[in-house]
Amino acid sequence: MKYQTATQWGVYEVEVEAGRIVSVNGIRDDPDPSAIGQLLVDGIQHKTRIDQPYIRKGWLAGGDRNRMARGNDEFVAVSWDEALELAALDIKRVADNLGNTSIFAGSYGWASAGRFHHAQSQLHRFINLVGGSTRAMNSYSTAAAQVILPHVVAPWHEMELAQPAWPEIAQHTKLFVAFGGIALRNTQVAYGGITEHQTKSSLQEAITAGVRFVNISPVASDAPEWLNAQWIGYRPGTDVAFMLALAYVLETQGLADRSFLSTHAVGYELFCEYLLGKQDGQPKSPQWAQSICNIDAHVIENLATQLVEQRTFLSAAWSLQRAHHGEQPYWMLVTLAAMLGQIGLPGGGFGFGYGAEGFIGSAWRRFNWTTLSKGRNPTGFAIPVARIADMLLNPGETIHYDGQEIKYPEIDLIYWAGGNPFHHHQDLNRLVRAWRKPSTVIVNEPWWTPVAKWADIVFPATTALEREDICASSHDPYAHFMQQAIEPQHDARSDHEIFTGLAKVLGLKEAFTQGRSPSQWLEHMWHQSAERAKQQGFELPSFAKFRQDKQYRIPEAKPREVWLAAFRSDAKKNSLSTPSGRIEIYSETIAEFDYANCPAHPTWMEPAEWLGGGTAHHYPLALLSPQPERRLHSQLDHAAYSQAGKINGKEVLTMHSTAAAARGIKQGDMARVFNDRGACLVGVRFDDLLLVDVVLLPTGAWFKPNLACNKIDLELNGNPNVLTLDIGTSSLAQGPSANTCLVEVERYTQ
Repeated sequence: MKYQTATQWGVYEVEVEAGRIVSVNGIRDDPDPSAIGQLLVDGIQHKTRIDQPYIRKGWLAGGDRNRMARGNDEFVAVSWDEALELAALDIKRVADNLGNTSIFAGSYGWASAGRFHHAQSQLHRFINLVGGSTRAMNSYSTAAAQVILPHVVAPWHEMELAQPAWPEIAQHTKLFVAFGGIALRNTQVAYGGITEHQTKSSLQEAITAGVRFVNISPVASDAPEWLNAQWIGYRPGTDVAFMLALAYVLETQGLADRSFLSTHAVGYELFCEYLLGKQDGQPKSPQWAQSICNIDAHVIENLATQLVEQRTFLSAAWSLQRAHHGEQPYWMLVTLAAMLGQIGLPGGGFGFGYGAEGFIGSAWRRFNWTTLSKGRNPTGFAIPVARIADMLLNPGETIHYDGQEIKYPEIDLIYWAGGNPFHHHQDLNRLVRAWRKPSTVIVNEPWWTPVAKWADIVFPATTALEREDICASSHDPYAHFMQQAIEPQHDARSDHEIFTGLAKVLGLKEAFTQGRSPSQWLEHMWHQSAERAKQQGFELPSFAKFRQDKQYRIPEAKPREVWLAAFRSDAKKNSLSTPSGRIEIYSETIAEFDYANCPAHPTWMEPAEWLGGGTAHHYPLALLSPQPERRLHSQLDHAAYSQAGKINGKEVLTMHSTAAAARGIKQGDMARVFNDRGACLVGVRFDDLLLVDVVLLPTGAWFKPNLACNKIDLELNGNPNVLTLDIGTSSLAQGPSANTCLVEVERYTQ
């Protein structure tokens, strides 16, 4: 039998024989299905599945619950009734005695593509009924961007949905300059799901139309080889210095569009004083940038003149803002685009994240499908997501965030459902210390993942293939009925069933379920979406027909307008949502915050670690940790397709052969990557199309520390986040600084 399911990396037909998954294939509507789907073949029905509820032995013993043994303790199998009662009563204990802000409902991650059986939605719906919790806000992917861009030009959600699409770029753009490249490995995925993978074909159409690409990245492979992009390799973390030097050429050679700057932007003159060195005595010239970026000044000068000779589009990858002072490159990119004066013209201006997810650059019609209502968090309290370890380690400490002050609560209980903090977070050895602070950690998980192993109460959860659901993303024009392909494995229950059980213990079952079964919830959500569709001029089929057909595509809409074209034509009538209504090159609001680490205009500031700094004497290699090619984040890392991309079961470190030879390392060798924060084991592969002093280690290897003597001295699977720096981008956004990281590598012999 064949069944249709949807994932965050595509829609697939799953073939099942005698209750076992035997094959997975992309659907016909997908022109370029992601091979990540092969993870489902053996990854779902895997020996690592959790067969029943478990409780950590030390937690059951009482007292301080032996928190220091968390992550290295035995588990005791218990019944569902016992596990649900113990978990529910402990949630009540914390809420009653310490207050609901002492509960951290984390649930960060991509989870199921289904809109009902979505782990985070189910958790937050339940915990809100209990009185709420401390939450996490923003994302590891785009935290700095989400905070800085509303001050400068537009809210993040507008950027994602309205920035120029590939067809517009192909028709009008002549030069596409990609800071951080356009990595196709990332376009396999899109949160909420994706039906048609079109990025590759869109890029090919752009090439055919005559668009020329420039890849400004430490890594040539951040743009596909067939793109024939000019590669300009620069030191990681120096993109702002590079952009400033481009801006310097535009200003000093009279190439900046002064008319556009005077009518559509504010603060350029103040920024220009900094650019020309009137503030600090240092002009931001190409010669100045050469020593910082390690790029010849003539290369910078030539590119600057090319920017104004044709219709130019500037793009920045998400990776640029996942670094110390990560707000600055996005601010500077907008400033550079404003100097060119092409914002609001077809194929001109700027955008972010092309190559980051499959839907970015798409021209699809947007429709907000109904999702499961989570209700309101009664505490109304949240912290920046990248500051989780800070919060756990430093209760009572106050931090700055976007003009506010946030005081960390004392967290005594963590409930995690969906996602893996031992993948997303930086400096995992520090997170381990933090994770052992609360009295209780509760986790819903299908497999014995790192987050399950570091829990106290573990509920076995079903996967999307073990239940029915609806996949319907606002970024994708399709809705898909996700069929149940196999029976729930072992004694697993859906997240909805788990939280229904907890709600029953606490007398909240009726409020949680509203008297609906899961199938009734699906039909209810479909009917709500149908009402929204009518308001937008089209009709959805009946739920019964949708279920029978398995998918529905919303009608095409009229071609969308060029982003910011109305603003360009009349900046007063069509003002932006910024305080001034214009592009803010200098922000009075940020100036009032008075953050030393985030000035009031784009500024080059040395990262805490970089190849031009003092730390490089001890750790001379810059580590970048991109997304993996064979999975989404850490999902299904145990499956054969993911494991086939490793060397001796270890994640692969890519390095230049010259750097490897200097260390006596051969291709295929095992190596130890280390710095003051930690160390991990990797397999080594060579790529000479990256800078000699740069190494790449993808994220997502399941965290496996060597816990001999309860001391973490070496991570065994190649997880780069034992090495990365856990500091905020700045006091403005407090985002992650994962790409600010220096390491050394040595050949490993046991």
